[in-house]
Amino acid sequence: MPKTTPLLRALYATTFLLLATTALTGCAAGPDFKKPDAPTVTSYGPDGLPKETDAASGPLGGMQRFEANGDVPAAWWTLYESAALSHMIDQAIKGSPTLDSARASLRNAQETALASEGGLFPSLTGSASDDRSKSSGKIKPYTVYGTSVAVSYAPDIFGETRRTIESKDAAAEAANFELEAAYLTLTSNVVTTAVTEASLREQIAATKDILEAEKKQLDLTRKKLEAGAVAQSAVLSQESTVAATEATLPSLENLLAQSRHSLAVLMGRFPSEGTDALFTLSGLKLPEKIPVSLPSQLVDQRPDIRMALAALKAANANVGVATAAMLPQFTLTGNYGVGAAKMSDMFTPTTAVWGLAAGLTQPIFKGGELLHTKRAAQAAFDKAAADYRATVLSAFQDVANALKALETDAQALKAQAAAERSAKQNLDLVTQQFNAGAVDYITLLSAQASYQSAKINLVKAEAARLSDTAALFQALGGGWWNRQVPLVSQP
Repeated sequence: MPKTTPLLRALYATTFLLLATTALTGCAAGPDFKKPDAPTVTSYGPDGLPKETDAASGPLGGMQRFEANGDVPAAWWTLYESAALSHMIDQAIKGSPTLDSARASLRNAQETALASEGGLFPSLTGSASDDRSKSSGKIKPYTVYGTSVAVSYAPDIFGETRRTIESKDAAAEAANFELEAAYLTLTSNVVTTAVTEASLREQIAATKDILEAEKKQLDLTRKKLEAGAVAQSAVLSQESTVAATEATLPSLENLLAQSRHSLAVLMGRFPSEGTDALFTLSGLKLPEKIPVSLPSQLVDQRPDIRMALAALKAANANVGVATAAMLPQFTLTGNYGVGAAKMSDMFTPTTAVWGLAAGLTQPIFKGGELLHTKRAAQAAFDKAAADYRATVLSAFQDVANALKALETDAQALKAQAAAERSAKQNLDLVTQQFNAGAVDYITLLSAQASYQSAKINLVKAEAARLSDTAALFQALGGGWWNRQVPLVSQP
C-alpha cells in the first residue's frame, strides 16, 4: 500500500465525514409546498361569456366579438392599429424609471437567491503567518512561519438551508412577476392615457364647433334685435350661452395638458420635454376580436396572482426554516497546516499539523423564542394563503367587470349616437324655426344645450369602448407569456 501523508489522511477522513453526513440528510423540515387548485368556475360572470356586443354607427361603433379560450397577444396594443401608440409604448418601456426599478429589484432577488445556495457547500479558508517572538528562555528572538487550510461544513440534515433557498427562490419569482405587473401597468396606462388625450382633444374640438355655431346664432340674434324681431333678453340669453360654452374650454384644456404631461412621464421624460404624438379618436381603431382566456388559465396568467403564489411559497418555506431551527445543528471542521522556524523546513512531514472535529448543538431553552417564531411563520403562511385567495377573487372580478363594461359601452354608444343624431336634427330644425320667428328663444336654448350635451357624451362613449378594451386586456394578464424577449437577462 502506498504511504500516505498527514494531508492525505486528513482529506480522506474529511471526505468520509462529508459523505456520511450527506447520507444522513433527509427530507427538509416543515410542509412541502402544494400549489392551490385552480378555480373550478367555468365563467367570469353569472351570465357566462357574451358572444358579441351591439354595433353602432361611426368608426368606433363596430361589433366586438369575444373568442372563448383565446390567447392574448404580447403586444396587444397593436390591435388599435396606431403606429404612434406602438412607438410611444416602445419608448416608455425603454425609458420608464418604474421598470428600471423593478428590473433592479429582480436582479437583487436573483443574486440573493444564488447567494443562499452557498450554504449547501463547505467553506474553505486559508491563512499564512510570520510570527516574530522572544521568550524569557531565549537569548535571541525567533521566528515561526505557518500556513494552514481550514474546512468547515454544516450538513443540512433537517433542511434549514434548503428551505431558506426555497424561500429566496420564491422571493426572486415574486420579483419577476412584480416586474411583469409593472410592465403591464405601464403599457395599459400609456394606452388609456392616450385614449384620454384623444377624447379630450375631440371634446375640445366639439366644444369649439358648438361655440362657433352659437356665436353665429348670436350674430343673427343681434341682427334680429336691430330689426325689432326679438327682445334684448334674447341677445343676453344667447351671450350667456356663448360665455357658458367658452367657460368649459379652460378645464378641458387643463385636463388635456395633464394627459400630455402624464404621457411624457410614462416615457421617462420631464413634462417640459413633451411627446411627439398627438392622439385623436379617429387615429385609433377599435379591436373587434377579443381573445378571452379560460377562467382556469387566469391564475397562471395574471402577474399579481403569480406574485401572491410566490409569496405563499416563500411563507411555506419559512415555516420549514423556523421548524428546522428547533432541531439539532451539526458542524464538521477540518484543518491542515505546517509550522516551522525556518522557511526551508516548511512543508516537510515533521512540521505538519492537522485536525478534525465534529460538533452538535441543540437549542434547550430560549424563553419560547423558537416556538413563537415557528407559530409566527405559520400565521404568516395563513395570511399569505388568504391574500392569495383574495387576489384570485379580485382578478376574476376585474375580468367580469371589464366584460360587462364592454357590453354596456356598446349599448351606450349606440344610444348616444342616436341621441346625438336626433339632437343635431332637432337643433337644425329649431334654429330654422327661430330665425323664421316660429318658436321662441327658450326653445332654441334648450335645443342648443341638448345638442352640446349629446355631442360631448358621444365622444366620451367612443373613448370608453377603447379604454375598457384596454382594461380587459390588462385584466386577462396582458399576454406576457407570449413575449419572445425577456424583460431582464437571467443571471
